[in-house]
Amino acid sequence: MLISSYADIGKDGRDFPLILENRNIDMALTNAPQTLIHRVLPRETATRYAMYAFLVGLGSVLIAIAGQVKVPMWPVPTTLQTLAIFTIAAAFGRKLAVATLLAYLAEGAAGLPVFTNGGGLAYFAGPTTGYLAGFVVAAGITGWAADNGLTNKPLKLFAANLAGTLATLALGAAWIAVMFGTDKAIAWGIGPFIVTDIIKAALAAALVPALWSLFGRK
Repeated sequence: MLISSYADIGKDGRDFPLILENRNIDMALTNAPQTLIHRVLPRETATRYAMYAFLVGLGSVLIAIAGQVKVPMWPVPTTLQTLAIFTIAAAFGRKLAVATLLAYLAEGAAGLPVFTNGGGLAYFAGPTTGYLAGFVVAAGITGWAADNGLTNKPLKLFAANLAGTLATLALGAAWIAVMFGTDKAIAWGIGPFIVTDIIKAALAAALVPALWSLFGRK
């Protein structure tokens, strides 16, 4: 709403607070993340933050469940974990997605069996620590893309997912190199997973725009 002169706010100025409030609402909506979740959540502050907490918990549970679902693929069986991470990140946006992954890691560190092969602090000394760190980075990248309105653009969303995939594999391979030597980094850390991870990145890039078309425009 444009104010072209002082006359626009009323002679006694009583309209001015309402004009400011409307402009603040417009600016908040303009700057809000362009994600599916932010489109459907209530605007009332307390309810909204309660829903954020619920979604972080729900997302961490879904990631844990996806890590237990094994699908026979070549060259090695794979889980649905990164598919869940990319889908959640694209729906939640960067801040909520990163919070979800940090909650997931905290649950595992506390001893809950949320990781593919268990949980506990000792798990972080194992060979998969690099991938766990990569999950947070991947969620941040795809969540950033979602915040910037790319969830209904499959090719651009796939590019973000692919960047997250490469970051995850790079961190995973780097940690394996530290533990077992650089000669094992590619053979053990990237080679067995790159094909299936790219497939999951593509599936998430197709799934989220489909969900957006169902719910995001309402």
